[in-house]
Amino acid sequence: MTTLPAAPAGTAPAELRERPGVGVRLEGLTRRYGSVLALDGLDLDVTGGELLALLGPSGCGKTTALRAIAGFDRPDAGRVLLDGRDVTDVPASKRDTGMVFQAYSLFPNLTVAENVAFGLRVRRRSRIEQRRRAGELLELVGLADRAGRYPHQLSGGQQQRVALARALAVAPQVLLLDEPLSALDARVRVQLREEIRRIQLELGITTVFVTHDQAEALSVADRVGVLRAGRLEQVASPDDLYERPATAFVAEFVGTMNRVPAVLAGGGVELLGVRRPVAGAAPSGGPVVALVRPEALLVAADPAGEGRVVTRTFSGASTRLAVALPGGVEVVVDVASAESQALVPGTAVTVTPAERAVLVAPAG
Repeated sequence: MTTLPAAPAGTAPAELRERPGVGVRLEGLTRRYGSVLALDGLDLDVTGGELLALLGPSGCGKTTALRAIAGFDRPDAGRVLLDGRDVTDVPASKRDTGMVFQAYSLFPNLTVAENVAFGLRVRRRSRIEQRRRAGELLELVGLADRAGRYPHQLSGGQQQRVALARALAVAPQVLLLDEPLSALDARVRVQLREEIRRIQLELGITTVFVTHDQAEALSVADRVGVLRAGRLEQVASPDDLYERPATAFVAEFVGTMNRVPAVLAGGGVELLGVRRPVAGAAPSGGPVVALVRPEALLVAADPAGEGRVVTRTFSGASTRLAVALPGGVEVVVDVASAESQALVPGTAVTVTPAERAVLVAPAG
């Protein structure tokens, strides 16, 4: 497995540290590719200095939105505003944004330092400034000792660090990251996302991070926007998104969610033999299911219980149980490992929901 050396917390160049984060606003963005509607009147506000992650399934429009901010893709309708200025018709080269792609897109015939300084060279900055800025940024990303190497001599994680340094070299107002870690193995992804967050916090640069990885989005972002079919389903802090999803789609897309048969009654919802309050608006009619997180179910060994433990998966401090319930329903329950020793496969159990409001969705 490829590993990354720990990067020292280098000091960011003054040109980056002294630039305040600027706001990004998307107003009614619409974009079609033939018969495919990639963006459907998308509205989004990114606060200056925050890291906002755009999360969603393939084809939901998150990369199209990022490319619209960068100026690589012009919307059919709507506006893009950076720091309150309408840049919808401004070329990408004049938008003062930096972008890091999934494919590192480094120039193979240039050294690491030359790759980082490339944007400055295009802008006709002096060679002294190019060398100085490249050195400062390579220090920032922990690759100062690789300045004279070529991309093929670096690991994937190191190449992506170089791509990040190159994007920052021109001191952009907004940093755009398009699935920057998806080509890396799991351990390197975790290390590099922590580095990206450290650098973003140090610089205070407004950052939009596109990913399909829920753990990635929840772990690094100030807020997460969930897209579906070109529209924003919800934008909220990671905690709010997980604990208080606004829609059934968000609830089931972010994290693991059990679908438990339920009945609306008396202003609440009945499930697993008990009644709980409804979170948010309840469906107007028809069969429903309760959407319950694995950690929001309580399980207890009970000889008279109607549930049966099917599998027990140990994960250190917690253990996940798969429990079969009457009617062909199976749920997963997360419990503390220290309390799960007796809950082996075949054990009869009772499962009840925790004392909290429950999100309800139409069945089917």
